[in-house]
Amino acid sequence: MQIYKVGGAVRDRLLGRPVTEIDWVVVGATADTLLKQGYRPVGADFPVFLHPQSGEEYALARTERKSGRGYGGFTFHASPEVTLEEDLIRRDLTINAIAEDQQGKLIDPYGGQRDLQAKQLRHVSPAFAEDPLRILRVARFAARYATLGFSVAPETLELMRQLAESGELDALTPERSWKEISRALMEPRPDVFIEVLRECGALAVMLPEIDQLFGVPQPAAHHPEIDTGAHVLAVLRQCAGHQQPLPVRWASLLHDVGKGLTDPAEWPRHIAHEHRGIALIEVINKRCKVPRECQELAELVGEFHTHAHRALELRASTLLELMQRFDVFRRPQRFEAFVAACEMDARGRHGLEDRDYPQAAYLLAAMAAVREVAVQPLLERGYKGAELGEALNRERLTALKAFKQASEKTG
Repeated sequence: MQIYKVGGAVRDRLLGRPVTEIDWVVVGATADTLLKQGYRPVGADFPVFLHPQSGEEYALARTERKSGRGYGGFTFHASPEVTLEEDLIRRDLTINAIAEDQQGKLIDPYGGQRDLQAKQLRHVSPAFAEDPLRILRVARFAARYATLGFSVAPETLELMRQLAESGELDALTPERSWKEISRALMEPRPDVFIEVLRECGALAVMLPEIDQLFGVPQPAAHHPEIDTGAHVLAVLRQCAGHQQPLPVRWASLLHDVGKGLTDPAEWPRHIAHEHRGIALIEVINKRCKVPRECQELAELVGEFHTHAHRALELRASTLLELMQRFDVFRRPQRFEAFVAACEMDARGRHGLEDRDYPQAAYLLAAMAAVREVAVQPLLERGYKGAELGEALNRERLTALKAFKQASEKTG
């Protein structure tokens, strides 16, 4: 029995990056061998075991054969006769197909170290094109390592293009796709993820509403970058630069989808794009089976982001309606995330990345003012039921009017 460190742990050590988890491959052993040594089996698809002390994953060396559609359409074969090279050749990228033995010697049969030096994301073998999930994985790695200068090798991009055209992407489950999308959005360059998907044709299949934004013009006075797709990519870059959480990044990706429905005769204006986008965002959320927190924020940002940009002009009554729509009294964090997404939208414009966004502080201060209105004094005055709600709204509106007057004086 021989044990090798494989995959990301080897790759990231060679790149000088932190190693967060270690995977191992076991050659020359059977499942019984590991079970007798106290390893615990996990996973129904192929033989993976947890180490009795460290809890790290140890997989028996295996080969695979395409037997059906999609990510799960493979038959695996594990036996003591499977060699390390046979195990490594089934992996996606050469930089993920480097192994290290227990003495620290590297085994690199497919040129992973060469591609690390060349900063190339290159497929190991033609079998790459059998697994549609690899399109998303490669795009995610591109988003992770773009800051180091990595790019997708042309021949790998061509295989990804063929795979996107094959219809295999339709076999991916929404849960598996969302796992990759959500991880990619949290990488240092989530915009690169979208660019790579678009370049290979996968974006038009998986997120056609986003793909449709490229080539749609906006008024140059407000959007110097003009192209709506380019704007969305710039907003994602801002999200990463400001270390925004996933719900903000997802909302930022979807916030302008309504512009893809504008009649070209009306370009570059997009009147009421917010309302046109609501139904599209709901469709995308449902199709991708997006977690509720991400769903809700995306829908609210899509509908109300232009309210935030015009916050300083809004009447106190409109401000109150906005606060009520977000339920800032019970869920202030959601409103804070909304403000953050709107600020990323404002900064995601060429040449305006560092411009102040006073609307953010203004909206958060308005929320604080309205949340300070106490219910208890109204209860003590005998209000209850519907009358209590009306009285509370009047007090909150008064508080917002006072806030606006004070802001205008200091502004």
